[in-house]
Amino acid sequence: MSKKLIQGNEACVEGALAAGARFFAGYPITPSTEIAELMAKKLPRVGGVFMQMEDEIASIATIIGASISGAKAMTATSGPGFSLMQENLGFAAMTEVPIVVVNVTRGGPSTGTPTKASQGDFMQARWGCHGDHPIIVLAPSSVQEVYDLAITAFNMSEKYMVPVVLLYDEVVGHLREGVELVASSEVLNREFPTVAPANYRPYATGDGLIPKLAPFGSGYRYHMSGLSHDETGFPTGNPATIENLVMRLNDKIENNRKDIIKYKAIDMEDAEVILLAYGSPLRSAQQVQKQARARGEKVGLIQLLTLWPFPHELLTDVYAKTKADFIVPELSLGQLADEVSKSVPRDKITRVNRNDGALITPAQLEQVLKGVM
Repeated sequence: MSKKLIQGNEACVEGALAAGARFFAGYPITPSTEIAELMAKKLPRVGGVFMQMEDEIASIATIIGASISGAKAMTATSGPGFSLMQENLGFAAMTEVPIVVVNVTRGGPSTGTPTKASQGDFMQARWGCHGDHPIIVLAPSSVQEVYDLAITAFNMSEKYMVPVVLLYDEVVGHLREGVELVASSEVLNREFPTVAPANYRPYATGDGLIPKLAPFGSGYRYHMSGLSHDETGFPTGNPATIENLVMRLNDKIENNRKDIIKYKAIDMEDAEVILLAYGSPLRSAQQVQKQARARGEKVGLIQLLTLWPFPHELLTDVYAKTKADFIVPELSLGQLADEVSKSVPRDKITRVNRNDGALITPAQLEQVLKGVM
């Protein structure tokens, strides 16, 4: 199949539409605005709805409402806007409303560097809203992966009834590459209740841990609240019920880590040094790893496609087998490396950090590699 030359943000729209997205609400913000612009153009053509909201708080609230009504819904933003969305992101996690939030990351804090890449939202994507909440975060590093993982984001959101964040930096969002726009062989949709409305309990899940929420207006009447609730959806103060709820919300993700966690591992069998990266720093890591292997140096590469839940099992297993040194390039002061250190000894991790808006170059990584080999 022939490829189409498109931008990362364009690929995001194409993937979302292929996955069945039919509602978008958002507010323009660099460097994600192309997503909103293209959604405004393309959604009406497929019977969908586009709404420009007054701010990012309204944007995520609106897509939650659309999803409760049965639509596959998404929004797109960047760092400051993502910060504003956190309370409602927590609401979606608590009420188990599937939504997709795209965060095309830029430099911070605050307004920061709107047109420069950053990976400083790594921890915010996991812990931005309060409480022990479930979340899935996917991280494409190429334009093709933006398309593919946009589809995956909707599939996982619908399957696990959870908000999914698609996280990629400004460089990936504005990069242009050839992409095969192939419709996914598997587009998943949420399960709807089959019991009679009179017998319906929205948060009664059984062994699967996943609720079957009926779309509002479909004949099922039920209560939905961000408060701790029981199977009926009404608030509860019972400690056992609250604990069971919070554990179920997290277990539905933790129990399915093997299905959710995606990564690529290259030349790991004999690796003495492993480059670990995602996003735009991966591009330099890939080049350096290939050049090192060509020189006969035993260098491996791990690309993270799922950031949260974090693949600690993978890193623990890799380190146990190889005792390799890890080099972790990232566009932050070490958020990723700190998480890696939970699975790999800190003295085996070399950090390569930039937070000035400039990219980590292959030459910079080569210098670090020489010091480690």
